[in-house]
Amino acid sequence: MISKCLAIAILATASMSGAASAQTATSQADSTTSPSMHKVGEWRASKLAGVDVYNEANEKIGDINEVILDRSGKVANVILGVGGVLGLGEHYVAVAFDKLKWVDQPVTSTTASTTSAPPNAPAPTSAPDSATRTTTGAATTTTTTTTTSASKSWYPNHAVLSATKDELKAMPEFKY
Repeated sequence: MISKCLAIAILATASMSGAASAQTATSQADSTTSPSMHKVGEWRASKLAGVDVYNEANEKIGDINEVILDRSGKVANVILGVGGVLGLGEHYVAVAFDKLKWVDQPVTSTTASTTSAPPNAPAPTSAPDSATRTTTGAATTTTTTTTTSASKSWYPNHAVLSATKDELKAMPEFKY
């Protein structure tokens, strides 16, 4: 009789400890699960290198050469390459990541094309009120806006920094 009670007690203890260890294993598996998909607003750091940086006037002032992380894994600074030709003579400066405004849409480019009337063509001297008058040598300006979808991109199209190229060149150079 005592052996039956002892066997039941051991069996009950073993079944309870098995259930407890199964719960622990499940909670550990849930906490270490890694993401399996790219989320909107997450960018690949490898793709940030090379992204162009513009000022508010849509003038290119440099491009991103490196992304610097702090010990916690957060982006602290980006290293911009300013000036130079084909990477030669570039001035590298560190800019805080939060100073950059990230834009997913392409830069709005304004292109002006100038067309003139042929030199032999006579200029119209009178036109109806609803028509446009043109004289020889008059220029026509065309504005073109380029837009593409960046919804599937793993990085922003460009960044905007409120600084000029001269201000960036005047900053202390970042040394590797």
